[in-house]
Amino acid sequence: MVRRDEIRAAGEVAGEALGGTGGIVRDVHRGLAQRVFGMLGEAAAPVRVAHDGIAGLAYASVRLGLRAVPSEGGRALALSAQPDAGALADSPRGALALGAVNGMWGDRIERDHAPLALRFDLRIDGELTDRVAVFVHGLCETDAAWRLGGRPTYGERLREDLGHTPVYARYNTGRHISDNGRALAAALEALGESSPIQELVLVGHSMGGLVARSACHYGEREGHAWTQALRHVVCLGSPHLGAPLERAAARGAHWLSRLPETAPLARLLTARSAGVKDLRYGACLEEDWQGIDPDAWGPDRCGEVPFLPSATYYYVGATVARDKDSPLGRIVGDVLVQFRSASGDGPVRRLAFELEHGMHLGGANHLQLLNHPRVYAQLVRWLTGSRAAGGPPAVPAPAAR
Repeated sequence: MVRRDEIRAAGEVAGEALGGTGGIVRDVHRGLAQRVFGMLGEAAAPVRVAHDGIAGLAYASVRLGLRAVPSEGGRALALSAQPDAGALADSPRGALALGAVNGMWGDRIERDHAPLALRFDLRIDGELTDRVAVFVHGLCETDAAWRLGGRPTYGERLREDLGHTPVYARYNTGRHISDNGRALAAALEALGESSPIQELVLVGHSMGGLVARSACHYGEREGHAWTQALRHVVCLGSPHLGAPLERAAARGAHWLSRLPETAPLARLLTARSAGVKDLRYGACLEEDWQGIDPDAWGPDRCGEVPFLPSATYYYVGATVARDKDSPLGRIVGDVLVQFRSASGDGPVRRLAFELEHGMHLGGANHLQLLNHPRVYAQLVRWLTGSRAAGGPPAVPAPAAR
C-alpha cells in the first residue's frame, strides 16, 4: 500500500507530464505554422488568425483533459488508501521508481511535490561501531542499488571480513551535488556525535563519488570532527570530469532551441534536474553552478576540490572493452562514464589520484561496479594495505565470491 499524499502527488506529476506533452505538440505546431504563414506573407493573414484561434482552443482543451485525468484519478485513489499505509520508498519497486523520478526531476519534485521527494537519510545496517563504511549511491538510484546481482553487498562483506559497520545513504539525486554534499557532511557529523568513529570509509558509485568529494570539502570547511576520522574515499565509476551523455543533452538543447519548430523539443531536454546538469563537467561545489545559466552551452568552469590530507583517495573505472586504450574503451567507457573521467585524468583538470590508487575493470559496464567480486577484492586490498603501513595489522584479502 502507498500513502495518500504520495498517491495524490504521483497523480499531479503524471498530469503535469501529460499536459506538458500536449503543450510541446502545440508549440511545435505553432512553430511550423509560423514558418508557413511567414512564407505566404500578408495575403494569408485572415487564414492565420482563424487557424491560430481554432488551434489554440483545441490544444487548450486537450491539455486540460490530459492534465485532469491523472490528477483527479490520483485524488480519487488517495481517498481509498489506508491511513496507515507504508511509504512508497519502503518497497523495492517503489524505491526503484522514486529513485529514477527523483534523479530526472528531483529538484522540481522537492519544490512542488514534496511527498515524492527522497529525503537525505543515513541507514545503519546493524550495530554502530567505531569503524564505519558509508556507501553513497549514484544518479537515479537508491541504497537498494548496492544489491545488484543478488550477491551480498560490499558493506555486508566488509562487516564480515574487516569489521566495518555498513551505513547506506539515501538521497534525492536530482538536487545539486553540492546540496547533497552539504547534507552528507552534516549527517556524518551527527553520526559521529551519536557514536565516536575511529575509522571512516566513504564509497561512492557514479554521482555518489562526487557527493562524497563535495562532503569532504564542506566538512573540512565547517570544521567537522568526522573529517579527522576519514581514512579512505573510494569512487566507483564517478564522472569527475563530466559525463558525455549529459554534454550531448546540453548540446542538443542548445541547437534545438535555435529554431521555433524545434525549440519546444529543447524544453524536453532542459527539463532534466539540477543534479543531472551538474554531471556535465562534474560540478561538486556551489561555485561551480551559481550565477551560470545551466542551459547555456559553455566551457568547463568547475573549480578544484583538493583531497583531504587525512584520507587516501581511490578510483575504479570500468570499460565495456577489455582494453581501456582501444577505440571502444576510450569512447564508450562503461557506457555512461569514460575511463578518463573516472580516473580524473583530463587535458584541463587532473585529480590527484596516485597511480597505485586506481583500478581498471575491463569487460564491465557502469552498473556492475555496484557489486563486483574484483572490485570488492581491490577494495579490501586498499583498506588493509593502508593499515599495514601504519595502523592495525593487515587482513588478507578474501577470495572473490
